[in-house]
Amino acid sequence: MLNAVRQEIAAIADKIVVKVGTRTLTGPDGQLDMGQITSIADQIAGLRAEGRNVVLVSSGAVGAGIGRLGLTERPTDLSQLQAAAAVGQSCLIECYNHALEKHGLHAAQVLLTADDMHDRRRYLNARNTLRALFEYGAVPIVNENDTVRVEELRRSMGDNDRLAALVTNLIRAPLMVLLTDVEGLYDGHPKDEGSKVIPLVRELDEVLEHAGESSNEGLRLSTGGMASKLQAVQISTEAGENVVIANGRRPNVLRDILAGETIGTLFIAAGASVRDRKRWIGWSVHPEGKLRLDAGAEHAIAEEGGSLLAVGITGVEGNFDKGDVVSLVGPSGEEFARGQTNYGSDDVRQVMGEPTERFGEILGSWSYYDVVHRDNLTVLRA
Repeated sequence: MLNAVRQEIAAIADKIVVKVGTRTLTGPDGQLDMGQITSIADQIAGLRAEGRNVVLVSSGAVGAGIGRLGLTERPTDLSQLQAAAAVGQSCLIECYNHALEKHGLHAAQVLLTADDMHDRRRYLNARNTLRALFEYGAVPIVNENDTVRVEELRRSMGDNDRLAALVTNLIRAPLMVLLTDVEGLYDGHPKDEGSKVIPLVRELDEVLEHAGESSNEGLRLSTGGMASKLQAVQISTEAGENVVIANGRRPNVLRDILAGETIGTLFIAAGASVRDRKRWIGWSVHPEGKLRLDAGAEHAIAEEGGSLLAVGITGVEGNFDKGDVVSLVGPSGEEFARGQTNYGSDDVRQVMGEPTERFGEILGSWSYYDVVHRDNLTVLRA
């Protein structure tokens, strides 16, 4: 059934990030399902024919490596897992490229880590590369660089969801689609009788509250990887983009989503699209420290769009340098914003709680009126 809201979102989705998980790409034996690879490639080709640019964030490298190496089970040793990922990544790209070539398209391997998103120069280089690949008519296939990252392989799920959200923010894609092995977000556990898919979520905070409840109540979102997907949804929707979670094995799932069909769960953007630099500050960078603010400073920043002045700072945590991104925390202890600081932690400790007029007296010299200027500050919640 067509839906007016979904049709409107589909109409503006000139760039789309599609994330597909391992269980969507592999069969019961843990090896790549070429039928699935072909189906996804065919649908991406159809979207490209409509004039839409698509980035595919694909898991499956370890599973592909297990199949190519003839292993009977997933290795438990970290170095062996990384070796399987290295072998499997080339296999994965070969499979996508083979499926795309019949449409006159080419697969382009792009290996990223969260650290690439943290560093401003590498962040911009990644964005420029993806834009160039669009111009060449290639389909970027993004994956976490498992051969150099260890945390992701030790976990069984999650990081490619966040990577997809960071890529969505990187290219300002109006739509991210997370393809998984369930139909969407349920109002209960997917296996519970009577649980139904929630077709539309406008207020993500209400859903996240349920995610923290015990396993005997609420949505029980910690199972099946849904918690990591909701974290990815939060990153993208707070930056002003829309997200759909849907079953990746549903025939023509991408085509139908972009046709405005009511499929899976649609999460509506929390507000207007955030400009590029503020996206990087708010969701791509790891904060190097924390500034605690009084209620007046929190209100001035969150509600009035003001800058952060030293007089509103009540505490400093961590060690950071001028230009680093820091977390801003109100009296409740909840992070509500992030910003790029004009002063290092030692200087902030000396001037916190003081009016700007005293900076010269305290520091000897000073260059900035604000500790964090509003142009270098991103509010994470209103």
